[in-house]
Amino acid sequence: MYPYIQNTPDDVKKMLEAIGIDSVDYLFSDIPENVRLNRELDLKPSMSEMEIERYMTDLSKKNMTINNLTCFLGAGAYDHYIPSVVKHITSRSEFYTSYTPYQAEISQGTLQYIFEYQTLICNLTGMDVANASLYDGGTAIAEAAFMSANITRRNQILVSKTVNPQYRQVLKTYGHLHNFEIIEVGEEDGVTNLDELKKLVTDKTASVIVQSPNFFGIIEDLKAIEEIVHNQKKTLLITSVDPISLGILKTPGSLGVDIVVGEGQSLGISLQYGGPYLGFIAVNKAHMRKLPGRLVGQTVDINGERAFVLTLQAREQHIRREKATSNICSNQGVNTLAAAVYLVALGKKGLREVAIRTTQNSHYAYREMIKSGKYKPLFHKPFFKEFAVTSNIEPDAINKKLLDENILGGYALGKDYPQYKNGILYAVTEKRTKAEIDKLISVLEGII
Repeated sequence: MYPYIQNTPDDVKKMLEAIGIDSVDYLFSDIPENVRLNRELDLKPSMSEMEIERYMTDLSKKNMTINNLTCFLGAGAYDHYIPSVVKHITSRSEFYTSYTPYQAEISQGTLQYIFEYQTLICNLTGMDVANASLYDGGTAIAEAAFMSANITRRNQILVSKTVNPQYRQVLKTYGHLHNFEIIEVGEEDGVTNLDELKKLVTDKTASVIVQSPNFFGIIEDLKAIEEIVHNQKKTLLITSVDPISLGILKTPGSLGVDIVVGEGQSLGISLQYGGPYLGFIAVNKAHMRKLPGRLVGQTVDINGERAFVLTLQAREQHIRREKATSNICSNQGVNTLAAAVYLVALGKKGLREVAIRTTQNSHYAYREMIKSGKYKPLFHKPFFKEFAVTSNIEPDAINKKLLDENILGGYALGKDYPQYKNGILYAVTEKRTKAEIDKLISVLEGII
């Protein structure tokens, strides 16, 4: 490893002498001999800075990115426009290196942007309290389920099959060791089957989890679902939302939702090959003591000046580990900052404009796609940003043809929903131009 590590043999010798041993191998003596590699790593000889830069640049060109492709793929991660101010602020050293702000007296900048982020999420969702933050949309749902179990002292979780399949897998993984009884509620015409939900909700149910807009992009009837859920005493309603959609849709808080979660990637965070992303969670004031993760509060210092601190830390594992409400012990600091900068840069009007433009673009693409009859709507419900169509052509063949034209096609639904074998889910954001959408339609119509 020497050519790839800056420590010279003399450096290593001095460090070994300092800790009183004569070999690096001694540090690994607890590892059984039969599981060791026992040979040098298969690495190329060391390169100069100029050589390695050229090598890595050539290697990176093998990747196809949204800089090369027109993106119509969503299913949980979206190609939204990111204002340049987001990267400018998050690249500043005082933010870029931020981590867990245990010492409030030297973390005021970090604590302030977390406080502002929490406030923005509360305003966006219509809830009382938000944290900072969770790892992604999937773990946000799992943490919300844990919250509901802690609050209700029940272990049965109902989750709609219209919730992102990956989120449901995370929920099952997390719930397995906690002995959760996870029951999936069926879907009908792309939305949660309300008749089935009514039969499944009992006095054993801790919470019902739905997503709106759901995985198919369809807007669920949250008011009807809320009435079914709250008809059973103590049962909580957890809803996963697309934050961009809240620029034009009613807030979950106004519809009676108890816990709001979601994926914050749309809020100024690039696709970056699948992560890291940003999970958010917001609750009513009654449940804030069960909320996992960081909570930043506003106070005053000894001079009466505005100041920020971590608050309600008894929830944290570093304070009372055995009684911690969650295993979350750090927050997605840079992504939290990015989301805050994005929301402040756009403001209420800007976020609404993004949501409206996204709606207009996606509905235009939908109308043009089904116009000839070659591609048929999979569902007939109101949708936001994403829609599903089907045809007699296999999705892989369609996406291969699109890729040949530098278009990143939609998500093949058959891998998660076998009943929709030829279904494809397309996402159309505010970034897509009419020319790009028209090219998509033209290529699709030309596929035999």
